[in-house]
Amino acid sequence: MLSCQNIYYRYGRKAPWILEDFSHEFDSGIHLIKGFSGCGKSTLLRVIGGYLKQQKGKVNIEGYRSNNTQFKKKDLGFVFQQMNLLPLASIKRNLNLAAALAGIPKSERDANTDKYLNLLGLGEFKKRMPKSMSGGQQQRASIARALIKEPQVLLLDEPTSGLDDLNTEVIINVLRKFINGENRIAIICTHDSRLDKVAHDILDFNRFLPMEGHLEALAGTAR
Repeated sequence: MLSCQNIYYRYGRKAPWILEDFSHEFDSGIHLIKGFSGCGKSTLLRVIGGYLKQQKGKVNIEGYRSNNTQFKKKDLGFVFQQMNLLPLASIKRNLNLAAALAGIPKSERDANTDKYLNLLGLGEFKKRMPKSMSGGQQQRASIARALIKEPQVLLLDEPTSGLDDLNTEVIINVLRKFINGENRIAIICTHDSRLDKVAHDILDFNRFLPMEGHLEALAGTAR
């Protein structure tokens, strides 16, 4: 359904390659990308989502000739580490705006807003502003915003970082329900081993970019 073919990406003409000849096929289901900080996990998500343009290679998405604006508008959900909730809009308004930009009719927008806020335990917070909520609540709200248009491809960058076990289990349950029986793909960059149980596939990025040796020395783990 989604494939990366010989992807190359670097942050400057003379910089080292972050992604170098990377190829992988993602079928429907939940995929975890794991690896050390700096190994290219987040970069790959941004390339797949069309927020970064690879220097070489191709991202193929079923139903689209390329990773284009229409794909981002209708069939892509992206959860950034920074969450990027609109600070002057209520949580409900944040979700409704995302759905409206995707062209979802108002009745469906309202139904999906209630559906995903309730699934993520935020039904009573929909009139709240992001700054009045805890970090965990904001993380769940950003996931609800990505899910509201029920995208074919869901990309999540460290969605459970810093969360306790209860918050993490809520997110795991929602991801299971979202994927179950549907022809959808979720790709999650994470260091969190608690997510392993929900994965259909785990891709270890450490084999693409070795850990920086000087960090082993600083951490006292060098052999």
